[in-house]
Amino acid sequence: MRKSFLIANLFCCCLVSTSLLAEDWPGWMGPKRDNQWNLDRAPSAFPADGLKPLWSTKVAGGYSGPAVVGERVYLTDMLTQADAKVDNFGRKAFDGTERVHCIDNSTGKVLWTHEYPVKYAISYPAGPRCTPIVDGDRLYTLGAEGDLFCFQAATGKVIWSKNLKATYKTESPLWGYAAHPLIDGNNLITLAGGEGSQTVALNKKTGEEVWRFGTSKETGYSPPTIIQAAGVRQLILVNPEAVNSVNPDNGKPYWSIPYTADNGSIIMSPVRADKYLFIGGYSNRNLLIELGGDQPSAKEVWRNQAKKGMSPVNVQPMVIDNIVYGCDQSGELMAFDIASGDRLWETSKPISDRPQGSGTAFIVKNGDRFFLFNESGELIIAKISPKGYEELARTKIIEPTNNAFGRDVVWCAPAFANGSIYVRNDEQLIRVPLK
Repeated sequence: MRKSFLIANLFCCCLVSTSLLAEDWPGWMGPKRDNQWNLDRAPSAFPADGLKPLWSTKVAGGYSGPAVVGERVYLTDMLTQADAKVDNFGRKAFDGTERVHCIDNSTGKVLWTHEYPVKYAISYPAGPRCTPIVDGDRLYTLGAEGDLFCFQAATGKVIWSKNLKATYKTESPLWGYAAHPLIDGNNLITLAGGEGSQTVALNKKTGEEVWRFGTSKETGYSPPTIIQAAGVRQLILVNPEAVNSVNPDNGKPYWSIPYTADNGSIIMSPVRADKYLFIGGYSNRNLLIELGGDQPSAKEVWRNQAKKGMSPVNVQPMVIDNIVYGCDQSGELMAFDIASGDRLWETSKPISDRPQGSGTAFIVKNGDRFFLFNESGELIIAKISPKGYEELARTKIIEPTNNAFGRDVVWCAPAFANGSIYVRNDEQLIRVPLK
């Protein structure tokens, strides 16, 4: 009996240990699109000799992050003979090939690749922007020039596809299609562009249009977000001219507040705390909205206040206990009270000794600490609170292979799954165990 008990107990422990390590990262910002990594016993320090990759897989250019589900990792990239490492605000056309890879999670071996020709005419043209989405047995990807695909995740067989530019008679945004699509029930919701179709909902199984909403001079970059307010689900859609709330089931509008961002650059997805919704845009734009409680409605509280809120560029901020944490376009990590907009502190330490324009450090919360992956390829463990920033550990895990504003950068959001961080540059994708 004692032997049977020990075997059973060991088996249960193995099951628990496996479950702790088996959390997936199926799309942008993780399982709940909130940049929360729920692994127990994550490290609070790094080995003295640094972290070593479990594997490395050769890839090409891109800003898209990886998605990790079960024994597979998915990533998009772009191959070209042209110089794609150009940090400018213009459109220079060149030919290339976008690719979708399925990679074995244990070995880094490429299991399948789908590729298709593209003609890029966007700024910062290194490659795709949007993280793949895994939904059940299907994989969805969106390329920088609007190529939207639904694949059989296991085999790479194309179930349906469409080019958003051609379908909706528009051109790609200056910085490419960069708003991560959202799976909502049977629908895939994505920014498309064009007359009356700034945002569209497509049947995720067939690709057929379910509804369309809005017209804007520019398509925009803010990912669609669903909140619960006034007793209903509200889909918040931010385009370069307004913040809109619509019914996610049919695209019918609830409310709209005009809001303009320089260069069409509202990139963040709105963040919400209690009755407040915050949106920040390029050139120190900021807007706080108060949501109605009895019916779907909203009113402006303040906008474009100097030294209030923040203007995120590459990094999605997060809200914890009514405090917003994120990276401002100034290159500083900061915290502010969402209701007042008052900044509590700011520091450039996670990114550089001094503020760098559009300085980038992707932020993921794990328990009482945070993991930050910065543009220099460093992984940082820190504690972040209303009182300030406290760094616990830092180590370099990958080289920056692109450039921006005259400096070397890696601007790709990582994934956290299976007790590891998965991150790419323009040359390789690596899996680094965190123990």
